[in-house]
Amino acid sequence: MSDCKILVLGASGLIGRVVTDDLRARGFPTIGIARRFTHSQKANALDLELPIMALDVAALARLLRDREVDIVVNCLGVLQDGPGSDTGAVHRDFVARLLAGIRDSGRAMRLVHISIPGVAEDDHTSFSVTKREAERLIAASGIPHAILRPGFVVAPAAYGGSAMLRALAALPVDVPEEAATLFQPIAVEDIATTIAWLAERAIADPAANAVSWDLMQPQPITLGGVIKQFRFSFGTADTLRLRPPAFMIDLGAKLGDLVSQLGWVPPLRSTAIAELRRGVTGDPRGWMAATGIVPKMLAEAVGGRSSTIQDKWFARLFLIKALVIASLALFWVASGFIALFVSYDAAAGILSARNFPPALVGPFTVLTSLMDMSIGVLIAFRRTAAFGLIAGILASLGYMIGTAILMPDLWIEPLGALVKTGPAIVLMLVALLTLDNR
Repeated sequence: MSDCKILVLGASGLIGRVVTDDLRARGFPTIGIARRFTHSQKANALDLELPIMALDVAALARLLRDREVDIVVNCLGVLQDGPGSDTGAVHRDFVARLLAGIRDSGRAMRLVHISIPGVAEDDHTSFSVTKREAERLIAASGIPHAILRPGFVVAPAAYGGSAMLRALAALPVDVPEEAATLFQPIAVEDIATTIAWLAERAIADPAANAVSWDLMQPQPITLGGVIKQFRFSFGTADTLRLRPPAFMIDLGAKLGDLVSQLGWVPPLRSTAIAELRRGVTGDPRGWMAATGIVPKMLAEAVGGRSSTIQDKWFARLFLIKALVIASLALFWVASGFIALFVSYDAAAGILSARNFPPALVGPFTVLTSLMDMSIGVLIAFRRTAAFGLIAGILASLGYMIGTAILMPDLWIEPLGALVKTGPAIVLMLVALLTLDNR
């Protein structure tokens, strides 16, 4: 069935991107759909940017019918509720509309749905509860389907939890008791191979209809073992490590929840920790017997190629990136706040002592202080961070040039405040260049 037309929802994500590219490489006509693709992902004209979550049943049915779709692969998912993220809307409500759209399209097609391993009794987060609700809707729909439950996904790209584990492997830190949690990894290529296997089967084939499979290596491994394998890849296995106290994990999750309200998607959040402590385990024997696929072991998935300098730089900088953004936001807000509310007289006095027009001293001091605080607030919010960083660079250059013209003696003052502006500009440039998440 190489003429089988496939629609991949969430084609910009960690799994969706690999699946879309793999299916095309195998000769399947494949359309990738996402709310937004990165610039590097827009190279293929078959990918479509659509507000997929805003489509109603009629719009979904029309999309499936007009594109003559035979298989829908649903890779959509969000970890935790927050601004722009609603687990119930993405995992449950959308799946309900998608099922109705498939029925109303008038076409026979298979739904391949990416879910999570585990059992309902262990579901305690909105993420896992809504994922399981979607499974029940699919099972009750009567529509030909395959529910795939991947274990911990190992891919060449890194995002979210997989990026955090790489960072822990590259940096001289260890994890507390969570290291003993059982994990069963899966190489993302094995997920893609499974979907290709399903695409080659007729819609009515009982071997590929109404199946629910755990996709993962058969042998469990601990979370610490996963990190250890990445350490071998990075060449950091023998590095001396510090183990932070256990409460730091929960504190980091609380801070991650707080930061997520600003639009950021930190890997360390309360849902991530809850799911991590639960573990990622299942029984892949049914999947392996039905498809004949022998999953890669973790050593193959991670050690299949040597880590490049790009891999190492990313892993080392991943957690530091959050520190850079936070420090820059606090720096700009604090500098403006201090000049306006704590040391206003001193700030105005610097201008007055250098023959700055008296009528402009007050307004200039207030204006620049408010500008500094505004830049900090812009940097703090994910949606406006890039604009804030550019504004911060321009403002810093303006301060340096203006001071060189009007008050050149400040360049040689003992504490070297203006001299330190140069490294601050470089740090903002680094933050700007590392803003991308995918």
